[in-house]
Amino acid sequence: MFCNQCEQAAKGIGCSTIGVCGKTPDVASLQDLLIHCMKGLALVAAEGRRVGIVDADLDRFTMKAIFSTLTNVDFDPQRFVSLIEEAESRKEELKGRVAAKGGKIRFSGEPEPSGIKKIVSMLFGSEPAKIDFFKDPSGSLEKFGVNELVEGGDKVGFDPTGGIDPDINSLKQILLYGLKGLAAYGDHAAILGREDEAVAGFIYEALAAIVSNEVGLDEMVGLCLKCGEVNIRAMELLDDANTGTYGHPVPTVVPLGPKAGKAILVSGHDLKDLDILLKQTEGKGIQIYTHGEMLPCHGYPELKKYDHFYGHYGTAWQNQAKEFEAFPGSILMTTNCIQKPRDSYKDRIFTTGLVGWPGVAHVGEDKDFSPVIEKALACDGFAEDADKGTVMTGFARNAVLGVADKVIEAVKGGAIKHFFLVGGCDGAKPGRNYYTELVEEIPKDCVVLTLACGKFRFFDKDLGDIGGIPRLLDVGQCNDAYSAVKIAMALADAFECGVNDLPLSLVLSWYEQKAVVILLSLLSLGIRDIRLGPTLPAFITPNVLNVLVENFNIMPIKTVQEDLEAILG
Repeated sequence: MFCNQCEQAAKGIGCSTIGVCGKTPDVASLQDLLIHCMKGLALVAAEGRRVGIVDADLDRFTMKAIFSTLTNVDFDPQRFVSLIEEAESRKEELKGRVAAKGGKIRFSGEPEPSGIKKIVSMLFGSEPAKIDFFKDPSGSLEKFGVNELVEGGDKVGFDPTGGIDPDINSLKQILLYGLKGLAAYGDHAAILGREDEAVAGFIYEALAAIVSNEVGLDEMVGLCLKCGEVNIRAMELLDDANTGTYGHPVPTVVPLGPKAGKAILVSGHDLKDLDILLKQTEGKGIQIYTHGEMLPCHGYPELKKYDHFYGHYGTAWQNQAKEFEAFPGSILMTTNCIQKPRDSYKDRIFTTGLVGWPGVAHVGEDKDFSPVIEKALACDGFAEDADKGTVMTGFARNAVLGVADKVIEAVKGGAIKHFFLVGGCDGAKPGRNYYTELVEEIPKDCVVLTLACGKFRFFDKDLGDIGGIPRLLDVGQCNDAYSAVKIAMALADAFECGVNDLPLSLVLSWYEQKAVVILLSLLSLGIRDIRLGPTLPAFITPNVLNVLVENFNIMPIKTVQEDLEAILG
């Protein structure tokens, strides 16, 4: 295996024996093979669109399949086998429809394998096949066993030592990882019924470009920026989905201490799963707590209305093993961010949606959370109330722009000197204490906006306020990045300047592929001077980094003192 898609890549290069995330070589190979299959499906789907075939169900599958390969989502090999089989089945069915419309269905100019024996013999090297499916994703893959699929995945995984021009390869990796983030946002939005066929259309176009050996540097850079542009649309859909279903978030005080009684902890990102669970637990004497990125859910009016939706427990995803072990109830993981469960709580953690771990009970598409509820009732629950303070959330775009006149007046009057957006993904790798120290050192005449799980480095700090405006504003999840963009654009309009001319600095932390596509989105908007840490991505070559520096002045974080001096002068 070789995987360098997350910030914690081993030795800053890539994981080659087991993923830092806990991903095994078998799962890594199956994920590589699934992506390879999705490239082949994309070639046919892109041609299908050229001849007028747009398939919403195929688009939904595409989002799910690609999202499944994002870091800390699915670790269950059998589910990847099912996805690979479905991808191949869908591709073969689509080929028939495309051919009937006069579209092309062969993309290599060579005949496809005649059957399972040729592919298997090719896998084990006893007889070379005329065409290698694992090099040509437009070929046909018949059903294999898990071992054969794993071996096939090894053949199509990223080779860091050979192949194409390293800069082209770097850009293809940036684009692929951006597509994984884009698919995640597209899937989040589609769960609540918001879709735009152009999002999936771009995914097919981009995957086809990754397969091609004829796409040059300039075109690949353009595709990376277009990925960011399309992601703005996906995040707009998601924002409309969340606010249209659950109302615009409002500033909300959230207890950090528990209430005596039975308890369920919900982690991940999915609002709909939380809503369904809240409905199913009404009147059962169970308190529902959020963990990690679910904290901002407390600000949504249609979720706040449940009396048993009580407080927040714990911090970011990388601390879940210790925090889940101490939680005296059942745990539900939604969408992503799962880590290897400890045996001490493996029997009381459940997954749903795309999340999976071998041996962990999974709640299917019927969303019957009875097993989660029954386990919570069987657990001890919290013995007594505990006061551990509170935090505030709910400062999404409507809440912030609702007091825009006060903000503008404070800036013009000199009470607010600067805005910092300090957010992104948290992680376990050393160096992330920088973000805590930065927020602590930011002068008292500055406002800090934050979003995503990076905020857990400082979310419970009391920074006070400026004229009634809290100095720390929690904009929401990583899924709410659109809110931050709209706030910045609205302020730019109010001051009749560009976003880059605002007294605003972006200091971001990254971990996984949602962060990659958010960065591409910011670059597609022409936003400059972004500071990124704690380390730069292993998949960015020096030449590609130079392009980013020259065009966007993107820079790695330094020390807190150096960065504050550079930002504030």
